[in-house]
Amino acid sequence: MRQTSQRRAILQTLDEASGPLTPQQVLERAATHHPSLGLATVYRNLAVLAEHGDVVVVHLPNESARYERAGRGHHHHFRCERCGQVFELHATCPVAVLEGVTLPGGFEVHDHALTLYGLCPDCRAAA
Repeated sequence: MRQTSQRRAILQTLDEASGPLTPQQVLERAATHHPSLGLATVYRNLAVLAEHGDVVVVHLPNESARYERAGRGHHHHFRCERCGQVFELHATCPVAVLEGVTLPGGFEVHDHALTLYGLCPDCRAAA
């Protein structure tokens, strides 16, 4: 895959983000790195980057897809109910505790997604 200036701007934007971004958020933030970037180009490049494993798609219930840089390891998310921003959480994963305790014997977890909802520090301070 060819590394274009658009792809570099998108990847740099995702590297700088505190959580997964919508394509519109990628466009707005990447404008500082690549002012002529358009939304169709962002969508097209996110699809190519996801296909090549450079970014991953994050699906939150009842929302459009968000994207984050691949290779960040297993983590969960927090979505602010006021501003809508999604943050990465870096805490111990509770699933290992659930296996064999809460889950009946014989169940094996292969994957999961955990998103917590509430107010981010900025929105909480403003409330």
